[in-house]
Amino acid sequence: MERLKGKRAFLFDLDGTLVDSMWMWKSIDIEFLGSYGHECPPELQRAIEGMSFSETAIYFKERFGLPLTTEEIKAVWTRMSIDKYRHEVPPKRGAMEFLAYAGEQGIFCGIATSNGRDMVDAVLDSLGMRPFFQAVTTACEVKAGKPEPDIYLKVAKDLGVEPAECMVFEDVPAGILAGKRAGMTVCAVDDEFSRVMEAEKRSMADYFIRDYFELLDSRSQGLI
Repeated sequence: MERLKGKRAFLFDLDGTLVDSMWMWKSIDIEFLGSYGHECPPELQRAIEGMSFSETAIYFKERFGLPLTTEEIKAVWTRMSIDKYRHEVPPKRGAMEFLAYAGEQGIFCGIATSNGRDMVDAVLDSLGMRPFFQAVTTACEVKAGKPEPDIYLKVAKDLGVEPAECMVFEDVPAGILAGKRAGMTVCAVDDEFSRVMEAEKRSMADYFIRDYFELLDSRSQGLI
């Protein structure tokens, strides 16, 4: 656990970092765009990486010429995603155990996500994660989304800790860059949908893990 030494707060992205949900968003993009006669471009996920929920809706409207307002687009995505979040999305391997460890150690935990608030609430409630977190911020609540550092700096401020006292957990390069720009230590998390970028993630982050069990002390937790 040496790499966690001196950290007073753990800050987490949500999709692909805390929960195994990136598959869901690809499915939603395909279904949503298909309903308006568009195929889902293979590079779409990289193009919108790190954007806030609102920024992504604007991007979709402009790129695909959708006959909806950005608020209508967000409402459709919210409806499509909440049921899946509640019933089909599991936590990442070892995430619940690691959050429990943080609580036992008195380490603050916060979420910094590009998702909308309704979707975050659905995840936290369905998986029973809410008690672990003392601060939750969405990118729509700050000036700029990832890779800008705004969201991580806000979560740190809300928790009352300095950036240097924070460790960020992220699954994509834009989020890793946001954490580094915030002056925080960053641990990249493996995820199937960003595995093609593993070399880039490793080069950008301070650490890389396959799952959260890697960070748990085998002697005190009996897990590894």
